[in-house]
Amino acid sequence: MSARRRKYWGWGYEDDAVSAEELAWFENAWAKHLGIAKFEVTPPPRMEEITLRAPRIAIPTSLRDICTTEKWDRLFHTYGCSGAEFARAMLRDFSNPPDIVAYPRNETDIINVLDWCNSIDAAAIPFGGGSGVMGGIEPPQDSRYRGAVTISLSNFNQVLEIDKTSQSARIQAGVLGPSLEEQLKPSGLTLRFFLQAWEFSSLGGWIATRAAGHYATLYTHIDDHVESLRVVTPSGVLESRRLPASGAGPSPDRMFIGSEGTLGIITEAWVRLHRRPRFRAATTVRFKDFYQAADAVRAITQAGLYPANCRLVEAAEAEFTEAGDGKHDLLVLSFESGDHPLEPWMKRALELCADYGGAYDKDALNQKDSQRSGAAGAWRNKFLRGPYFREHQIARGVMRDTVETAITWDRFKNLHANVKEAGLRAIKEVTGRAGSFTCRFTHVYPDGPAPYFTWHAFGDKAKLPEQFLAIRALASDAMLASGGTITHHHAVGRVHRRWYDKQRPELFAKALSAAKQALDPKSILNPGVLIDPK
Repeated sequence: MSARRRKYWGWGYEDDAVSAEELAWFENAWAKHLGIAKFEVTPPPRMEEITLRAPRIAIPTSLRDICTTEKWDRLFHTYGCSGAEFARAMLRDFSNPPDIVAYPRNETDIINVLDWCNSIDAAAIPFGGGSGVMGGIEPPQDSRYRGAVTISLSNFNQVLEIDKTSQSARIQAGVLGPSLEEQLKPSGLTLRFFLQAWEFSSLGGWIATRAAGHYATLYTHIDDHVESLRVVTPSGVLESRRLPASGAGPSPDRMFIGSEGTLGIITEAWVRLHRRPRFRAATTVRFKDFYQAADAVRAITQAGLYPANCRLVEAAEAEFTEAGDGKHDLLVLSFESGDHPLEPWMKRALELCADYGGAYDKDALNQKDSQRSGAAGAWRNKFLRGPYFREHQIARGVMRDTVETAITWDRFKNLHANVKEAGLRAIKEVTGRAGSFTCRFTHVYPDGPAPYFTWHAFGDKAKLPEQFLAIRALASDAMLASGGTITHHHAVGRVHRRWYDKQRPELFAKALSAAKQALDPKSILNPGVLIDPK
């Protein structure tokens, strides 16, 4: 375990602190946004305030070198990083922690831990970086399991091999984003898979949850980067053949991409890399009408231009982050390449924007690093810093959360209107006060966008966990009823489970259950996530 410990109640390390200036800005913004005169601030929990239940199972002698029941380890591995989970932590509610945390050093250790869990009927929960927001790492509350063992992949943190000829690398699944890129840097290659949780999320976590990364088009999901996988299951070890593509039946990789730790523990992956960008072109485009802006984005995606960033932000959200004036919707548009200049691509994209009333920022286009300055920089900085303020929001009773989906272009306007209406109504019903509900595109495709809705509300601190989930539930109902997916990139976990059950075909659920039975006969791996245990 590292000497520098992560927070078990918030984002980042225990010694991380936001500046007084940043916190004052956010507090003023929340107060103005929600009409609050003064906040009462709840201090973060201290370990001595929390009493954990005694472990229900004992570490066997053979596993004492890699397992622990230490309090911090159990606290840290109780929750992910959602607002509802942080709200429980702020209430000092750690009533369902894992009994034991295992830190395997190699695959043999993983096999031994799984064999032990099988022998005593204990649930086994794979753990990458712990940044998930859908309850995917919470121990099951199911009496058929004698206890719960969280299996941390933190020791699986190396780039093992780089194939510069094929632009790919073999990488252990527990490596976190910053370390992964640091190890790749001497090769001149990059995975270029940046997401808001990048700092504290792992390669294996991205694969297990079908995460989406930096690219707004073309290489959106981790699926697009995976060449092959190595997975340890309770029934044995599986490794797929490393290939650029294959038509040889259903893909074994696809079975585990998005499996959320229910079928096996991903230990290694060969992933496709990119040359580090040398050429960039970026600017922002302002629109007076959100749907016209959406039509412009559709035109860009269907023109085959493939921008790296094509993030359309509603006017109210742009204003909150000081990226816009509150009157114009903002398109953050950028291209990048490790091979060639990009002016023709940008020129054509801006022509398409102009066809739908868009006006671009000429000064930003001429700046060398326009992605980090001006309107685009203001939005980017608030976005990246957002997770660090989640605990401070919770401490003040401020709820900020998101629901996200994907939908075809022909149904987008209807979904957008329905989800916003349902979200605003949910906030009023749950809290008794008005709130905000805004939309942006995170990723876009020729056949549809990925709308990402952000909402703010002021709640009752004693009831925040339930209020978070109640608002999400009503918005999720509207998303599914309008034809969207329950999630584009935030996984299913326990939070999205009931909508996932409605979305997936029933016959597919039976096939997934059969695969689970073959790979995990006693249903010890992450029970209750994706499917119910047998």
